[in-house]
Amino acid sequence: MSDRLRIENLEVHYPVRKGVFRRVVGAVRAVDGVSLSIPTGATFGLVGESGCGKSSLARAILQLQKPTGGSILFKAEGKEDAVTDLTALSPRKLRALRREMQIVFQDPYSAINPRLRVKTILNEPLRAMESLSATERSDRIAQSLRAVGLTEAALERFPHQFSGGQRQRIAIARALLSRPNFIVLDEPVSALDVSVRAQILNLLIQLQRQLGLTYLFVSHDLSVVRYLCDQVAVMYLGRIVESGPTERIFSNPLHPYTKLLLAAVPMPRPRRGRKAVKLQGDPPSPMNIPSGCPFHTRCLYATEMCRTTKPLLRDLEALHGVACHYAESLAQPRHGGSITANAQIMTMSHASF
Repeated sequence: MSDRLRIENLEVHYPVRKGVFRRVVGAVRAVDGVSLSIPTGATFGLVGESGCGKSSLARAILQLQKPTGGSILFKAEGKEDAVTDLTALSPRKLRALRREMQIVFQDPYSAINPRLRVKTILNEPLRAMESLSATERSDRIAQSLRAVGLTEAALERFPHQFSGGQRQRIAIARALLSRPNFIVLDEPVSALDVSVRAQILNLLIQLQRQLGLTYLFVSHDLSVVRYLCDQVAVMYLGRIVESGPTERIFSNPLHPYTKLLLAAVPMPRPRRGRKAVKLQGDPPSPMNIPSGCPFHTRCLYATEMCRTTKPLLRDLEALHGVACHYAESLAQPRHGGSITANAQIMTMSHASF
């Protein structure tokens, strides 16, 4: 297995309860049969509008949320032929493997305990996962702080004494303490000022090159995804509708939903003009996903086949998969890597694009 992580038919359903006896009357299908592979040492981007299931998928991969079905195959460091299904592990075995998988959350203000000094915040994961002496823990903490551009003087300070960018650096240092090989980045720069985002992104790239890390980068900011990621998967209502190399997705999107997402990106020169693309209707409820293609209620090209037959994710080009019955006819010729979409910024009803 050349991939660090492979997901097969993963499902995460949240039960909906009503009444005095809290009976289950339905389920929110946050992740609905997702399959994808993340190559070792790569940055894999996961994009989609708010509520599409990105964070649920990320949390299920780390077993912070128990999946309803499917498998998560993980290759541990130094065990090239050993692949572990995380969903089948006992709590004891999963705890032993957690040091190789870490996460950096979106909001550095809430991800760090404001009542603890940085020294205590960074000591906790080492006490929980490593059998180290006090001196060894201090050395490991100092190494992690230096790796993210902070000094040991930060150890005696509280989180409120740092800026947002510095707090995110502390969160990244905490994730590095157990020396993982796979890190989930759940929108790690969306809560930061624009001037700080580039610093954190460049730091993540530098750490990846130095430590050989594999990233799953969850974001709704397509410009950041294009800058950082090697491969991209687009989610809609809990399903992957398109996936492939980043530049191929951005230069030649094949799924109508992907085309609309890219059309929502503001142009550096808006007066240049692009043809407007309109999005019709509201997104369906994840409790009641439409039959057939889940996007057919909003798609301009939907036919009877789209309403009745679920499209499978298939490779239309090499390494470029799309779940659309008519992707071949909707494909556009490439124009030097530029997005040949529209000038007006599309307004999506519940998204933050």
